[in-house]
Amino acid sequence: MEMESTASAIGVSVPVLRFLLCFVATIPVSFFHRLVPGGATARHLYAAFTGALLSYISFGFSSNLHFLVPMLISYGSMVVYRERCGVISFVSAMGYLIGCHVYYMSGDAWKEGGIDATGSLMVITLKVISCAINYNDGLLKEADLRESQKKNRVLKLPSLIEYLGYCLCCGSHFAGPVYEIKDYMDWTERKGIWTKSEKGSPSPFGPTLKAILQAGFCMGLYLYLSPFYPLSRFTEPIYQEWGFLKRLTVQYMSGFTARWKYYFIWSISEASIIISGFGFSGWTDSSPPKARWDRAKNVDVLGVEFAKSSVELPLVWNIQVSTWLRHYVYDRLVQKGKKPGFFQLLATQTVSAVWHGLYPGYIIFFVQSALMIAGSRAIYRWQQGVPPHMAMVKKSLMLMNFAYTLLVLNYSCIGFMVLSLQETLAAYGSVYYIGTIIPVALILLGNIIKPKPTRPKARKDQ
Repeated sequence: MEMESTASAIGVSVPVLRFLLCFVATIPVSFFHRLVPGGATARHLYAAFTGALLSYISFGFSSNLHFLVPMLISYGSMVVYRERCGVISFVSAMGYLIGCHVYYMSGDAWKEGGIDATGSLMVITLKVISCAINYNDGLLKEADLRESQKKNRVLKLPSLIEYLGYCLCCGSHFAGPVYEIKDYMDWTERKGIWTKSEKGSPSPFGPTLKAILQAGFCMGLYLYLSPFYPLSRFTEPIYQEWGFLKRLTVQYMSGFTARWKYYFIWSISEASIIISGFGFSGWTDSSPPKARWDRAKNVDVLGVEFAKSSVELPLVWNIQVSTWLRHYVYDRLVQKGKKPGFFQLLATQTVSAVWHGLYPGYIIFFVQSALMIAGSRAIYRWQQGVPPHMAMVKKSLMLMNFAYTLLVLNYSCIGFMVLSLQETLAAYGSVYYIGTIIPVALILLGNIIKPKPTRPKARKDQ
């Protein structure tokens, strides 16, 4: 009864409240990971046990059974068929996740205030795939590997206890971040950057408090704005009676409001990983050196809201998943000696869409994202082609790219939120598909107008 009254007071269902309590509990659970006696094996057991316990309390016993399917298939492939374990893991884990998406239709439950373990299964799917691929990479010659492959490849098969600890570590599978098994092993065994040194052990408490305060602010702003910009607005008759600019403003504010919910979730997960010590990512080169805590960073709030171009968004939004997609999809689709193109971008966005779920809104959103980024690149190339003495033109193009990103992002994300084809097309159609037409027009113009960049290096970086 107390949970029902509390859930009612904050406007969520009892299952969501139970999940939120367990999600916040990952912070103290992760803190106690630092104090576990008995060495690395005990820490692996603690990570696996606490992760499974939090899953059980949040979603029930069946959640851990779901998690075991891709985990054991992927681990079995590493034991039996190392030469193809990466492909086996990718196909089986993604296939099982898609099956769960279809069976549970979690998107509908989330919209109605429900929750299930599919979101956590999404994170575990990425973990087991990256582990298997990195173990597969351990067979390849170092000269044939990219820098990220050299850094993350796994030469020795992890034990089952190590593997389970990696997958379920302290509830990090609830909302991420995704991390590499090699980093997890080094942290647990206190190797690499976690080795005791003359610089001492950096304190995580300041960065943890900062992440918690950010989470509180984000949730407060979301709770304040969400009653004014509900997702049901796009199907209300009054919405269709408004003028174009007001409908466009409502779409912008709906996207803006929804993002703060994700900022809250990722801030909590960041606090959890930081306080465990795993969030430490090395020391700066400054004097005196300062500790960096960006391993668990999944979002740069100001970076998203003030992105100068759409190309920057994958670097500041869902950062760890974007990194995973680059290392395990985008880069691996590029043939040796060739440059990536629109195909690699579209294929990566399609994988991301399917990973999120088989709703039309997801598919449309990620196709839109590919168009949005390609259109932004066209503006950037024009910007780089402006001679130095035409500073005002260059600044105008920079402002144009900023405004373009703001417009198309908040137009596109409506599909991600409403999910259904009918609602997505109704929302897009209400503003005359402006966020689709503009990127396509820019892509076509970019293929016609091809200025020679004055600074080739800057173009390469973009």
